[in-house]
Amino acid sequence: MTASKPEVKVHDKLYINGQWLEPAAKGLLDVINSTTEEVMGRIPEGTQADADRAVAAARAAFDSWSSLAVAERAGYLQQISAGLTARQSEIAGIIASEVGMPLPLATAVQAGLPALVCGSYAKLLSDYKFEEQIGNSLVVKEPVGVIACITPWNYPLHQVVAKVAPALAAGCTVVLKPSEVAPLTAFILAEICDEVGLPAGVFNLVTGLGAVVGEALVANPSVDMVSFTGSTRAGRRVSELAAQTVKRVALELGGKSASIVLDDADLAKAVRGSVNNCYFNSGQTCSAHTRLLVPKDRHDEAVGIAREAAESFTVGDPREGRVKLGPLVSEAQRERVRNYIRQGIEEGAQLVTGGADAPEGLEKGYFVRPTVFANVRDDMTIAQEEIFGPVLAIMPYEDEDDAVRIANGTIYGLAGGVWSGDVERAKRVARRLRTGQVDINGGSFNPLAPFGGYKQSGNGRELGRYGFEEYLETKSLQL
Repeated sequence: MTASKPEVKVHDKLYINGQWLEPAAKGLLDVINSTTEEVMGRIPEGTQADADRAVAAARAAFDSWSSLAVAERAGYLQQISAGLTARQSEIAGIIASEVGMPLPLATAVQAGLPALVCGSYAKLLSDYKFEEQIGNSLVVKEPVGVIACITPWNYPLHQVVAKVAPALAAGCTVVLKPSEVAPLTAFILAEICDEVGLPAGVFNLVTGLGAVVGEALVANPSVDMVSFTGSTRAGRRVSELAAQTVKRVALELGGKSASIVLDDADLAKAVRGSVNNCYFNSGQTCSAHTRLLVPKDRHDEAVGIAREAAESFTVGDPREGRVKLGPLVSEAQRERVRNYIRQGIEEGAQLVTGGADAPEGLEKGYFVRPTVFANVRDDMTIAQEEIFGPVLAIMPYEDEDDAVRIANGTIYGLAGGVWSGDVERAKRVARRLRTGQVDINGGSFNPLAPFGGYKQSGNGRELGRYGFEEYLETKSLQL
């Protein structure tokens, strides 16, 4: 008997104005399974005409949606959250295949977190004050309008919900353009929006290439705001196009985050925690702690701990749920990461473990060896540029001031970490970091806390109340 070919999920319609509609053109884009390198789905290759049609639907729906009672908007969000929870296993399986996150983690993070975040905005609406009296002025918070949400492939549903849920909660209407690399769960969200009876035009889904659909949305004068997550290079392009119509832009871009281990820290715990953070989702996390800063006189000890930790990361098929590290999302991403590893070696960094060769026995699939470099200088490429793979750079520092200088010495400012036996000391150092989030002694992710960056890591914040307020305008009524 020959093995049957895996099912290819074909979506040939776009969700616009409350209906599944034929796209303007017939082109389809392949979605590739990152472990098998086989086609696992197909989606419409949308055009500017599709984008314009979706924006028109969102514009037409805005007045009625924005004036809907807050409790009714919260009710829809609660139903969408429940719909996501009901399809959690399906969502996790798709993302494990698209992106490469091991299935148990994909279930908790890639599928569980979006449902939680969506529900959190329903709860937030119950006590948010949209009006405030200041002297003789009534200050009113109102929805921005039509939002173009352009999202990445590394956390494909979480990044969608982190934009769509607060936008809908605020009374905005949405056109979503997900990454064409990992788009399949966006169709599940559209199906749920349809099933719960979200009014026509409030949520619209148009898939396609960023250079076509994404740019059409950003340039459309009827779009009031763009919320974009992706590379810093693409974020610059979004800013250029959006400036032509002076629309609001929220950007969540790249990172090159540093984990600073102070001289009074538990070195073993700090190094292992930093390796785990760096390798999470195969390193495909914008906020990953990819630079490990250690005291110069403990560098070699830290290297030994990091080597042992990295070599404990089993690599393989993420869908089986037994490995710690799955593949990268695509062949292009794998080659990008391998090239950075080669560049690190060429520039004189010490390769401790890993390397650019395929992991043994895994010639098929977009796998990269968990890699550690030591004695990395801050002028090396691997210390300055975002790699987006399981590659850790260990960097020695002289003293606390030197550590802060190195940590702040990139164009990025998204996240970071500080490890110390003295929490107050760690907080003092954290305050000196020019970055949007800092984990103290491995502090866990908080989906209600603001997430976003300084410098070229972007502007604006996502999640919690801060993410919600990105989608509000402020008006003063003088009485």
